[in-house]
Amino acid sequence: MVSLIQSVGYKAKGFLSAEDFLKSRQLLKTACLILDVRMPSIGAFELQRRLAATNYRIPIICITAYDSDDVRSEALEAGAVGLLCKPFSQESLFQAVRSALANRHES
Repeated sequence: MVSLIQSVGYKAKGFLSAEDFLKSRQLLKTACLILDVRMPSIGAFELQRRLAATNYRIPIICITAYDSDDVRSEALEAGAVGLLCKPFSQESLFQAVRSALANRHES
């Protein structure tokens, strides 16, 4: 995923877990997050809630292999700007990133 995002000119960095991201120095440099709904320990929705509670307004795109109405509802309630269901096309990923970054600049 990191290489794919970099292939169209964006800077990208991958993390093994939400905890690794939160411990990094990337928080203030991050313009958009792409999170798998099911991550070890802290899941995507919990990370979204933690960021929102600390007033970090980073646009988040969730990805999942477990599409359901409940997952979609929870993603939107937690503040996701997009939800992609696996498998998804490169173009749908790029469109979601462009949309997330455009929304960030409008906020």
